[in-house]
Amino acid sequence: MKLLKVIFFTLVMAVFFSCEKNVSFKLHDAEIKIVVEASIENDKPPTVVLSTSLDYFSEISPAILENSFVHNAEILISNGVLTHKLKEYQFIQNGYSFSYYSIDSSSPATAFTGQLNTSYSLKITSQGEEYTATTTIPGITKRVDSVFWKQAPEYLPDSMAALMVKVTDPPGYGDYVRYYTKDNSEPFYPAINSVFDDQIIDGTTYTLQVDRGYPRNLGLTKDELVYFNKGDTVTFKLCNIDKASFDFWRTMEFSYASVGNPFSSPTRVLSNINGNALGYFAGYAAQYHTIVIPK
Repeated sequence: MKLLKVIFFTLVMAVFFSCEKNVSFKLHDAEIKIVVEASIENDKPPTVVLSTSLDYFSEISPAILENSFVHNAEILISNGVLTHKLKEYQFIQNGYSFSYYSIDSSSPATAFTGQLNTSYSLKITSQGEEYTATTTIPGITKRVDSVFWKQAPEYLPDSMAALMVKVTDPPGYGDYVRYYTKDNSEPFYPAINSVFDDQIIDGTTYTLQVDRGYPRNLGLTKDELVYFNKGDTVTFKLCNIDKASFDFWRTMEFSYASVGNPFSSPTRVLSNINGNALGYFAGYAAQYHTIVIPK
């Protein structure tokens, strides 16, 4: 009887392993789409960057990025009262030309900057195709009470410091935020996880450590992604955003985090652009707080 069990087990395993086979997928070139990166912030003019998408396995270089910009598009933005046609601008950096659209200074009668508690609509016409989107700059509801620093953990050099913030969230769910940091003369960069809702901290005052924002193309160490250096001048930028902007950045950052992980779930980035396009149109209700970390 024992021998029969062994034979049965052996046959089952043989059948199981005989079913294995190699599976390969033929990846097709992805459809090229227009990519919209549009934003408007309180007291600042709207900015729109248009480019074309690249294949997942495409090389990326300054020259390729330069050639990806979409030129001569017609872009109209409205605040519900005024409608303004944006103008294309170009600038040179490290020998390469970059393009963006913003307020046309020759048409001041219809020009405007962002205002709190205001909705905006965007209409883009390029190469015979039309794309639309809407966004809102909400009110500044989540308040930064203070920004301060503390010594980094003992295992790190004495020259490193942690940035801390004390924030008050108003009662009532639906306060979505994205934050950035600016270190000395660098631009503002978002942290690796920069968007949050108030599902857990609704109606509370809390203190937490803020990770450093950084450009995605730099290979920084884990500690460099978190801590600042003593002697730095650091600006913390906290933005209230609407739900659609939150959903875009939340799914985009989840996609960033899962790149290269074969066990991660597929992620669909939730764009708020209508039409056969990728990207976002986001409104930011921004507040700024600067601190000098002493040496």
